[in-house]
Amino acid sequence: MGRASAWGAGVLLAGVSAVVGFRAADSDGFTPVPQILAFLPWLLVPAVAGLLMAVLARWRVGMLWGVVVLGGIAWYMEPYGKTDAPSGPAVAELRVLTSNVEFGGGTEGLIDAVREERPDLLFVEECDFACSALLRKELPRADYPYRESVEASGAEGSVILAKVPLKGAAGVDGTLGMPGAVADVEGHAVRVQLAHPMPPMPREVGLWKSELGRIREYAAAGDGQPTIIAGDFNATQDHAAFRSVLDQGKLRDAARLAGSSRAPSWPAALPAPLGAQIDHVLATPDFAARDARFLDIGNTDHRALVVTLTLHKAETER
Repeated sequence: MGRASAWGAGVLLAGVSAVVGFRAADSDGFTPVPQILAFLPWLLVPAVAGLLMAVLARWRVGMLWGVVVLGGIAWYMEPYGKTDAPSGPAVAELRVLTSNVEFGGGTEGLIDAVREERPDLLFVEECDFACSALLRKELPRADYPYRESVEASGAEGSVILAKVPLKGAAGVDGTLGMPGAVADVEGHAVRVQLAHPMPPMPREVGLWKSELGRIREYAAAGDGQPTIIAGDFNATQDHAAFRSVLDQGKLRDAARLAGSSRAPSWPAALPAPLGAQIDHVLATPDFAARDARFLDIGNTDHRALVVTLTLHKAETER
C-alpha cells in the first residue's frame, strides 16, 4: 500500500511539475502542455492528490515535493499584468463587447445582449454569412452605422460594428478573419483590432503561436497610439504567447483591471469557476476599465465579455 501510494504520488507530481516548469520557463512547450496550461489553476487537484498520497506513504521527499508544487501553482494563479492607473483627465468613454458566436449559433442571443448592454464597439468572432446578415437586419444602421468585417462561412467570418466612426485599416493576417480599423472617439484616433488566432490544437500549436505573434507585432507597432484589441485569443494569462502580446504591446487586460482576472469565458457549458478565460479586451495604458462582466448568451461555447473603457489623455495631448 505504501509503495503504491508513493508511486502514485510520484507520477502525479511529476506530471504537474512538468507543466509548471514550462510556465516558470516562460514557454508554452509542445502538446499537451499548451492545452493543459489553459487550465493551470485546476492542476491543484492532482497536486493535492499527489501530496495526500505522499502523506499516506510517509514519503518525506514526496511531501516536500508536493508542497513546493502547490506553492508554484498558487504563485502563478495570481493575476498577470500591470494595473497602474492612466494619467491625465478622462476624455472619452467606450462600452466594448466581444463575443464568439460559434459558427453563428449564438447570434440571436448576442443581439439580445447588445440591445441590453448597448456597446459602442462590438467584436463578433465566428460570424458566418447568416450571422452577418442577421446583425444587419436586427441591429439598425442608425444604431451601428459603421462596420468592418471579413465576410466568410463557418468560423472564418468576423465583424466589428461601431457607433463611433471607423476608418478601414489593414487587419491581422490569419486563418480566421481578423479585421481592423481606426476609430474616431470624440476626436481621438483609436486603433481597433479583432483577435481570433487559431486554437492550439495538437497539430497546430505552431500556427497558434505564429498567429498570436502577428497580433503581438500589431500591438507593438502602435508606438503609443491608443489601441484596443478584443476577441477570442484562444489563450489565457498562463500562455507565454499571450503574455508576450501584453508585454511587447504594452497592453492591459481589461478584465484584470476590472477585477475579473480568472472569470472563465470558455467552455460556457461548465459552471463558474470552471473553465478558462480565453476571451479578452486588451487596451493600451491610457485606458481605464470597469464593470467587466461575462455573459451567457446561449447556443455558443463562449461567454461574451462586456466592459467599459475610459480614455485618458495627458494635458499636453488634449
